[in-house]
Amino acid sequence: MTPTQLAERILDILHQLAEAGTAPGVLAGVTQVRVDRPKDRAHGDWATNVAMQWASRAGMRPRDLAEAIAEPLRAVDGIQAVEVAGPGFLNVVLDAAASGAVIPDILAAGDRYGASDALAGTPIDLEFVSANPTGPLHLGHTRWAALGDSIARLLRFAGADLTTEYYINDFGSQMDTFASSIYHRVLGEDVAEGEYPGEYVVQLAQRIVAEHPEVRTLPAPEALALCKEEGYRLQLAENRETLARFRVEFDVWFSERRLHTTGADGQSAIQRAIAHLRDQGHVYDKDGAVWLRTTTFGDDKDRVMIRADGEPTYFAADAAYYLDKRGRGFGETIYLLGADHHGYIGRLKAIAQAAGNDPDELVCLIGQLVSVDGAKMSKRAGHIIELGDLIEWLGEDALRYWLARYPADTPLALEGEKLRRRTNDNPVFYVQYAHARTVNVARHAAEAGVTGDGFDASTLTHPTEEALIARLVQFPDVTGHAAALREPHRVARYLEQLAADYHRWYDQCRVVPLGEAPIEAVHHSRLLLNEAAEHVFRIGLDLIGVSAPERM
Repeated sequence: MTPTQLAERILDILHQLAEAGTAPGVLAGVTQVRVDRPKDRAHGDWATNVAMQWASRAGMRPRDLAEAIAEPLRAVDGIQAVEVAGPGFLNVVLDAAASGAVIPDILAAGDRYGASDALAGTPIDLEFVSANPTGPLHLGHTRWAALGDSIARLLRFAGADLTTEYYINDFGSQMDTFASSIYHRVLGEDVAEGEYPGEYVVQLAQRIVAEHPEVRTLPAPEALALCKEEGYRLQLAENRETLARFRVEFDVWFSERRLHTTGADGQSAIQRAIAHLRDQGHVYDKDGAVWLRTTTFGDDKDRVMIRADGEPTYFAADAAYYLDKRGRGFGETIYLLGADHHGYIGRLKAIAQAAGNDPDELVCLIGQLVSVDGAKMSKRAGHIIELGDLIEWLGEDALRYWLARYPADTPLALEGEKLRRRTNDNPVFYVQYAHARTVNVARHAAEAGVTGDGFDASTLTHPTEEALIARLVQFPDVTGHAAALREPHRVARYLEQLAADYHRWYDQCRVVPLGEAPIEAVHHSRLLLNEAAEHVFRIGLDLIGVSAPERM
């Protein structure tokens, strides 16, 4: 019996009590019952405070309502005992057969165990990383690359119609500076003050000269244009390759240039966005500039969209990009922003409101800074720690796991050498080793003739088996909450708890009998419990973009 099934039984009993007149005020109010795992296993397998929550509406004392629920609940198949505790808590103990009956369900669900359709039919756009294509990805992009991809995996696991998107900032002065930096290196010169000094610029210049030797003799405007386009192409390709090594893929790579390009109607996306917002009554002209009245929606000041010199601002591009997303049919748009972008939240939500949309459908998540002990500055860039170097040093599994392990809004200092350690105090090793151990157990079981046939849940009575089964049952709730709250760390922390339960079970219960002892029903049943654990480890690790090794 799963907690969801138990909750449904309790809900049915509440409705029966209401219809019988025992608790008449309950029927209209209760639509779901929350069942939780007690911190102290002595209090049972599952607990609920539903009687305390609805007693006043039923016109009863909490303990009286709890007793009224407990009596028919004790008669439900699979329930061993129901205790009313304290002011009205219900503590439920399942019998071994009911508890273990979930194991075949886990195996039957396969890779979809824990998945749901909670977000089915919800078109969501998730934008993250979105680094300028003027240099390599670095430590500042690392956290959102890992968390953004993990959030995407969780949302899809919950049934969302999701599109992941990378916004390429390939328009504006930084691209001109990038082109000029490369051109100076093409000519064998030092870069000017304020330009990009990294060794990677020298490497880009060398590649451009190798592919386009004429760049050295072209007139400066043509050479600069060539350096901009080729440097952009090469650097973006490198960044895409680095993200792919980090197991991060995007459905859409959106070029900012598209927002400035004139369409068939003679207008750019920015001009169309301004016209739309003007039609909504929120755009005005002042001092030769075009403004959006964002103070109407709580912003601290109105924002310029077109400067007096006729040039659009970044804010205008933000507005056009948001409206482009809405025009593509996305109901919810999620932005993953760095710690220095708190001020963007109010502005973005003001754009949504000015466009006539629900600001709650525009979700901004802020990620705090990350530091890594022992990391070396990039030899190519000098002043940054490159993501590619971090992957090379720590490995994508350790890096992704540790980045997923903590809430995004907490500053994070990674212990470089600990991440590399193959010991139980390194959580990623601890969890991956548990998965590898499940595979090894299954391998030895097959060699010994333990097949899993004739599964009998009632044989799984050891306390470590009860604890492991209860933990496996929690997985759908964990993934559901992690998706709803966009918090991948819930999955990582769950996997560590599951690994602890699994290792304790492994130490206490044998799947393969010792010596010449016969194979019994309990051994077959334990093999399926082991396989269920393997399923959940593998699914959970995949949700945070970490591999599940079969040998370690």
